[in-house]
Order: sequence, then structure tokens, then C-alpha cells
Amino acid sequence: MKKVIFLVIFLKAFVGLAQENDSISSQKDRLRQYAGQWISAVNPSTDSVAKFPEIKMSSMNNFNNHSLTVKVLQKDSSNQYNPLLHEIIGYDSFTDTIFAAGHNTQGVFFTGKGIFASEKKWTMQDKDLNGNNTMKVDFNFQNYTDVILEGFDTNEKSLWKTRYIKNNPKDKNIGIQLVSVHKEMLKNPEQTLVQLGRMGYSYVETFVYKNGSFYGQSPKQFKAMVEKSGMKFLGSMTFFDPEDKNDDTVINTWWNKTIQDHKKAGVEYLSTSNSKLKDIKTIKELQEYSNYYNKVGKLCKENGLKFVYHNHADEFLKVEGVTIYDYFLQNTNPEYVYFQSDIYWMQVGGVNPVSYFKAYPNRFISWHVKDYKELGESGKIDFKDIFNYQELAGVQYILSEVEAYSFPPLFSVGLAWEYIYYELLK
Repeated sequence: MKKVIFLVIFLKAFVGLAQENDSISSQKDRLRQYAGQWISAVNPSTDSVAKFPEIKMSSMNNFNNHSLTVKVLQKDSSNQYNPLLHEIIGYDSFTDTIFAAGHNTQGVFFTGKGIFASEKKWTMQDKDLNGNNTMKVDFNFQNYTDVILEGFDTNEKSLWKTRYIKNNPKDKNIGIQLVSVHKEMLKNPEQTLVQLGRMGYSYVETFVYKNGSFYGQSPKQFKAMVEKSGMKFLGSMTFFDPEDKNDDTVINTWWNKTIQDHKKAGVEYLSTSNSKLKDIKTIKELQEYSNYYNKVGKLCKENGLKFVYHNHADEFLKVEGVTIYDYFLQNTNPEYVYFQSDIYWMQVGGVNPVSYFKAYPNRFISWHVKDYKELGESGKIDFKDIFNYQELAGVQYILSEVEAYSFPPLFSVGLAWEYIYYELLK
């Protein structure tokens, strides 16, 4: 089965409760902005790139993010890329500065020392091995996926200027839940999507469907905006909980409109969750919900979409001695209802996700993989072991979440992509 790996960065109880940092304070963390795969723009005044850019650069993290191995390649007349520069750039904790050592293809070696004056401005002074100043390089980050470099001689005369655009690979099919960058999407959805696409994300999942639109865009407009950024609009979280689960007229009216809007947007699935589980007291109520989810799933299937149920922690409460999540898994039709297991909320709910994948194989079309802060930082969730059970669970889409941010959201989701790509998807 072809695996489609999908990343979600999802916030606790939605955006209103998110904890965010507005800045990146340390030199070490600021340096991480330079990690990734980059290509040169057509010229420094634009972020457009050519089919065969002049420069390709790989900047890979090492030693717990203390250093970067940087390789720069230049295009020749036959559109082949040859080595131009190789260096190590690292953070020195003793002097709280950025240090570099490298060489070019002529065998000329150099060292460099510098500092971030702010998140966006970084200066490095290069020296030859005799200790003489050679070139100063200024780095100006336009955003987390766009940086302008300019080299100056010892008289402050500009020698060259280059603009790099991040171009991380999409071969592992990682996606993102846009709640992670909700404020950014409300402010400038087009530019936010562009950055996400450059970071390496392949897909987006939304939760803002309202009155037939997404972030104020029609389904077709939003689909086009996502695709222009190099991604796909894959899924959408939708919320409708009728008071009467047997009122087919109300159910069909809302869901048929919702399904048609999402078909125009080109999504593959609709997902939902349930915030009222603490109020359920009887098995009869659980069965009413199961019947309701089967109805919605059948409507979706008849229209070429999938319907997915997303859990939080309340699913692991008991009703009349029965665990709610088990009841839903046992009493919904696998033909109509898929499950999107939220790894973090399962852990909060006191269960081992792997036990569910073993007990209900092939029921989990996707995972939300979330940690207590940025992915992989808490040490409380063994993501690497969990990822061994993708095939058993039936996973096609993997979604990861961040409970609260230590950094600005767009920086954090870039770190999340790195963790998924380099640590979990070998």
C-alpha cells in the first residue's frame, strides 16, 4: 500500500489556547533558520526561481543542532551542478558566536566568525588562515524560507549578492494542519502557503470551513492557492453535531452541501471530532453517535470522499463500563468510517496507541502526531517505536501536532517538518 505521510501541527483546544513565542532568542536557534535545501533566485530583487537555478545549497544539521554542514553547487553550461564551496558553520557556546570553517574548489581555506544582531540579520567576517580579514557576508532573512546574502571586501565594497529560496524535498509526502499557522493564514494566506510549500510540506488540512469558504476563499480559489504553492488540499476538519441524530433531513442538508463544497476543493477526506463525550451517560447515546457517523460516512463514500473520526482524550472515558473509543471502533462500519488517531491525546488519555493498532488493524487511515511542545522535544512519547506500526494500523496519512510553541509558529512548523523527515521517516 502506498503510504502518504501527512504532517499536522495542531494546537490544544484550537488556536485560542495556543502558547506562542514571538521571537527566536538564542544564536543557536537562529542559526537553524539556515538549515535545509536552498536554490538561488533569478536575481536578488525577486524570489522567483529558474528551472535550472545557478546555485544549489544543502545545509544539514549536525550534533544536536549545534552546527551545519554546508555544500554549495554551481550550474555549468550543460546544466550540471558542480561543487563550489564546502564548509561547517556552528554555534560556539563558549563565546556565544557563530563560527565557520571551509574551503572552495581551488583549495583556499578560510574561517569565519559572526553573530545574529537580530532574528533576521546575521553577519560573518571571514579570514584567511593567516588571520587576515578577507570578506564580510551579510545575511538578511526576508522570512524563514527566503534569505539574501551579500559579500563585501575589506573596504565595504559589494562583491556579489545572491538570494536563496528554501526548496526542501517533498518525496516523503509530509503535510500540515493549517491550525498551526492560523494567525498567519488569516493575515496572509497566500504567502503563508508559499512558505509552507518551500519548507517541504506536500499537503494541507484545514479546519476553517465556514459558509462554503476557506479563509474567505471559495473552494476553487483556495484549491488553486494551495496548488500554486506546490501543495495539495488533502483534507478538512468539519464540525456538525445535530441535536437529533435521527433527523435525516437536517443531516443530509448540512452534509450534502459540505460534501459538494469540498468536492469542488478537491479534498480526499472530511474529518470530525466530538467535544460532548463527557456528557454521554448511556450506551444508547454512543450507539446514536455511531449510527450518525455511519450515515455521514455513507454519504461521503457515495460522493467519492472518505469520512474520518478524530479523537481527543475523552474517547478513553468509560460509559457503562465500555471505553468510548472501543465502542466507536466496534460499532461503525469500516466501509464508511475511518479513524484518525491523535497520538498525543491517546497518551493524555492514558492508553498506549500501539495497543489499539494491534487490536484494530487497518482501521486508522491517519495519525496526528503531537508532542507537549515541538515534536520530539518532551521525551514522553516514543514516536520512533510508534512509527513501526504504520502498516499494521493501515496508515496512509500521518499528521503531527505541537501543543504549544517555543518559537514563532512558522519557525516551529519548519522544525516539525525536519523532525518528521529526518528522524521518523528513514
